[in-house]
Amino acid sequence: MTGTAVLVSCAELPTGDGDDDVVVPALTSLGFSVSWAPWDSAFDFSSAEAVILRATWDYPARRAEFLSWCESVPSLFNSAAVVRWNTDKSYLVELLDAGLPVVPTSLVTPDSPASFPSSDFVVKPSVGAGSRGAARFTAGTDASAHVAALHAEGHTAMIQPYQSSVDTAGELALVYLGGIYSHAFSKGAMLGSTMDESGLYLAEELAPATPPADAVALAEDVLDAASALLGILRAELLYARVDVVRGADGKPLLLELELTEPSLGFSQTDAGAVTRFASAVRQQLA
Repeated sequence: MTGTAVLVSCAELPTGDGDDDVVVPALTSLGFSVSWAPWDSAFDFSSAEAVILRATWDYPARRAEFLSWCESVPSLFNSAAVVRWNTDKSYLVELLDAGLPVVPTSLVTPDSPASFPSSDFVVKPSVGAGSRGAARFTAGTDASAHVAALHAEGHTAMIQPYQSSVDTAGELALVYLGGIYSHAFSKGAMLGSTMDESGLYLAEELAPATPPADAVALAEDVLDAASALLGILRAELLYARVDVVRGADGKPLLLELELTEPSLGFSQTDAGAVTRFASAVRQQLA
């Protein structure tokens, strides 16, 4: 089943950041008519068979409006329900409560006092993308001012102990398409990186990677648990990116589960990955 596919972006990045350039010919080769459109444009999204979130990176400042738009689109991938759950990083606490090895996470609402770890730590907004609003602090620092600044902007603050393995090994991103493992790539430390000229995300150092077995096992467990919490099958997720870091004991920890509009690292993997993506789009429509 084929038809019209729309890759959804934002006004600042109307055709994405370049990583999805290969998606258009891949979808076209499988019979789709493909176009790009910012989510808040006048485009008639209801006319498309597949509306695929790819670079909607301005949503954190307009999340309520963005979610309302998502719920108005009949054929959105991933679905509006998934987007609502995944665009607030409080989902990490849910996965932690489900028994998964997640980077320890505490949430601080505007009416709650903040407690900071005894080691280096990170404070970030629970709704955010591209590491905007995230800051690293050394052990013993009082980060109350940063927490207050996030609260003043309407955010819940999220506090996590900094995982020092990121300084040497970075993060490992495992990509799943249609619920099935596709490929992986590494990401260098982002805190302290320079902002892209669009102002929407921090520039990353990416490289191809082969994930070790324990990281794959964690990613599989995370997708199963998230799907159970959402009441869906894994196959209903057009794409998923599981970001993994190593804890102080060397074991893998979930840093983030990206189900909304993650970069999928097509430029860091084999040419077959984008074909797998296009095939997964067809699977969703079938």
